[in-house]
Amino acid sequence: MPAQQSTPENLKTFVPYKEKKGEKYMNEDQKEHFRQILLSWKAELMEEVDRTVSHMKDEASNFPDPADRATQEEEFSLELRTRDRERKLIKKIDSTLNLIDEDDYGFCDTCGVDIGIKRLEARPTATLCIDCKTLDEIKERQERG
Repeated sequence: MPAQQSTPENLKTFVPYKEKKGEKYMNEDQKEHFRQILLSWKAELMEEVDRTVSHMKDEASNFPDPADRATQEEEFSLELRTRDRERKLIKKIDSTLNLIDEDDYGFCDTCGVDIGIKRLEARPTATLCIDCKTLDEIKERQERG
């Protein structure tokens, strides 16, 4: 799996939200749209966790050859690191679902403006508008040198 943060497979096939003229931002329909995206994503990640546990139980062997043992341990280690990243992502999805429940979803943590439907569909757990995220990334690059 790539080092970047995983995105839900269903985002490739989901139906984008069609805004109606004069519609209020983050109304109930929009919140429900994002709630379903997040719940599907979380369910997908949870299935992957279950597959990993099953795979590790099935594949766990005590190989007599040290090279085979080392290969298996490295594979398991990589799989566990991936699951750890996904575990953190599940926590982020849960906190994002809480934001929806608290009517605080879809607004930038820094400046308070609308993050935007399209950006949220691309990154449902986004907490910064594109301008603040860009500034944040520039600042981070400058600090790293």
